[in-house]
Order: sequence, then C-alpha cells, then structure tokens
Amino acid sequence: MNYDVVVVGGGPAGLAFARSLAASGLRLAVVEREPRDALADPPCDGREIALTHRSVATLQRLGAWERLAPGDIAPLRAARVLNGGSHFALAFDAQGQGDEKLGHLVSNQAIRRTLFAAIQDQAGLDILSGTGVATVQTTRKRAEITLADGRLLTARLLVAADSRFSAVREQLGIEARIDRLGRSMLVCRVSHERDHGGVATEWFEHGHTIAMLPLVGHQSSAVLTLPSDAVRRLADLDADLLGVELTRRYGARLGAMRVTEGPHVYPLATSWAEHFAATRAALIGDAAVGMHPVTAHGFNLGLQGQATLARLIAEAAARGGNIAAPLLLRRYEAAHRMAARPLFTATNLLVALYTDERPAARVARHAVLRLGAQLPQVRHGVSRLLMQH
Repeated sequence: MNYDVVVVGGGPAGLAFARSLAASGLRLAVVEREPRDALADPPCDGREIALTHRSVATLQRLGAWERLAPGDIAPLRAARVLNGGSHFALAFDAQGQGDEKLGHLVSNQAIRRTLFAAIQDQAGLDILSGTGVATVQTTRKRAEITLADGRLLTARLLVAADSRFSAVREQLGIEARIDRLGRSMLVCRVSHERDHGGVATEWFEHGHTIAMLPLVGHQSSAVLTLPSDAVRRLADLDADLLGVELTRRYGARLGAMRVTEGPHVYPLATSWAEHFAATRAALIGDAAVGMHPVTAHGFNLGLQGQATLARLIAEAAARGGNIAAPLLLRRYEAAHRMAARPLFTATNLLVALYTDERPAARVARHAVLRLGAQLPQVRHGVSRLLMQH
C-alpha cells in the first residue's frame, strides 16, 4: 500500500492536515486506532476549545465550520483573570480590535465530528481506522509503516499526529521534554442561575485554579485544576454534590451550579519535541508541542502548524518537487518553532507563578496583574494574541 503521505493520528490536527491537502493531488492515508464509527460520531470528552479568529478562518477553508450547528458555537466576548481573594480582575476584550468577540468556544467533540465529515469522501484519501501502528522506519528513500494488523504501508512522507506522548516520535528517535505536572483537570458542563455574559474567567485561587468557559445559554464548562489525588476524589462525588462543590469553589459568582455532563479527568503534562522533523517525517499537533491548557492555545497552535506544513507540501507538489525534501522540512520546523516557542515559554512561566503557593509568589502574581492593568498596550497585545493565534 503505497502513499505520498501517511498521517498517524485521526485527531483534529491529523484530520485538518489531511483536509488541507485535499487539492494537492497527493495520495494520502490517515491511520487511527479508533473505529470509524467513533471518528464519525466521537463521544463527548468534556473539552471546550477556545478558537481564535485565525482558527475559525482555517476551519472555514477546510469546509468544517459551516457543518457546525448554531448551538455548537458560543461567543467568547471577554476574559477575566482573578487572583486569590482579591476582587481585582485583569480584563481582556476585543475593544479596538475590529471585532466584538475575542473568539468562539466549540466542543472538541463537535470539531472532530465536522472535520471527519469534511474528509470522509475526499478523493485520494484512505482512512485506515480500527488499527494502530506497530513500527515505523524512515530512510532517505521512503518511510515504512507497519500496522498492528500486519499491513505494510510505504510513503514519501510520514506525519505524526498521535498525541504529546507520541509513539511515532519515539520510534523516529526524536527526544521530547515531557513534564508530568502531578496535577489534573476535572472538566464538566454545568448550568447556572446567572448569565455569564460571554465572559471567560480564570481564577487562580489559593490551592486550586478554576476556569469557567461560557457556553450557549446559562451554561458553562467548569475546569478545576488540583493535585491529581484531590481531583480523583471529587470525580467520585455524585452530580449534586459536585455541583455544590463547584459552586463553593467559584464563590457562587454565577449562582448555584448543576452538573449536566461529566466529569472528565485529564492528568496534566506538557511536552516539547527537540525536533519537529526528521528524515522523511514531520510532527504536528501535540506530537510537536503539548501546551498547558491554561492559555487555551494548544489547539490553535496545532491548527496553525498543520496549515504551515500542508502549504509547503502543496507548493512542492504543484511544481513537481520533493514533498519530503530536507530543506522543506527544515522550513516547516523553523516556522513552527518560531510560532510555538514564545507561547510555550510564556505559558509555562505563567503556570509556575500562579501555582506557587509561597507567600512571595502570591504577592508577585497580584503585582503582575496590577501592572498589566496599568499598561493598556500590554492588555491590547494579549487581546490581539488571543484573537490571532
């Protein structure tokens, strides 16, 4: 089974990349261990994705955005950052940016469903579902991929999109710095008494972090971050008691909360691949960079990275060039590292500061928020970053 490009991983990054090459004339395969039914109608995983305007434009080009139902899309009009018991909030909005919204919130489930719908009848694309990858090997001539069911695939280029713990990356010999943070996120959908106004909140309370992401109507996605053992105990509560606990931890700012879906638990880890490309291979999505979710930019960065690689490949294919040329892959790596490094570094610094419970750190993080509020150019710069990446 010979292909031009084999993509390992049928998550959003892998599906978007395959769709980005729809007009390239290349023969593609996406390998995904989940069965086809789970790709076509993925289960709810509780994750809500904060999409920037750039990401929305990308999904529109891919033919996925228009497949979303109106109820799938919630406007994100502003964001507020709170620290401890202070009533002060650092605010970010779209004022002066030419749009009334910072972005949109759409569930990961809906994005995956619409991306799969966009590619399932794509000419020149095979979706090899229900099987994983056993081994991969690349040489200067080709990539060889042996599937778990024994089939052998060959390709001019191998693209890994198989998570921040990528087995393909490991087999390619690419080292990655993985930081298992010892904390977990508890994610669930809640209904509440008061209107959120389309405002997202990130509250760095002492001992925990709670985010509320505004959904359609009087609903939000509650994201609570705690040490992993504490999260597991909360996840074992029944829905009524969990709703009471979330209401308490959020200071009843939206009134009483009731859990309507979930909870889902995700151990937190960040990752950074030492290289984003190798001989006849490239990494996209979380296989390249696994972001901490606090700034909500992991998905947007992954979508941007796959678009960069797909554009370079499509241009090479159009002129009859080598789609896996070392120079092409180096150009992709350089561009994506330049886009990812500042976000990755800044996010990790933010997490380190706002999870440090020492008295000096508590004083410092409040001072940082106050300083940000006094510097309009900083707030506007962050707003542009939130809207564009």
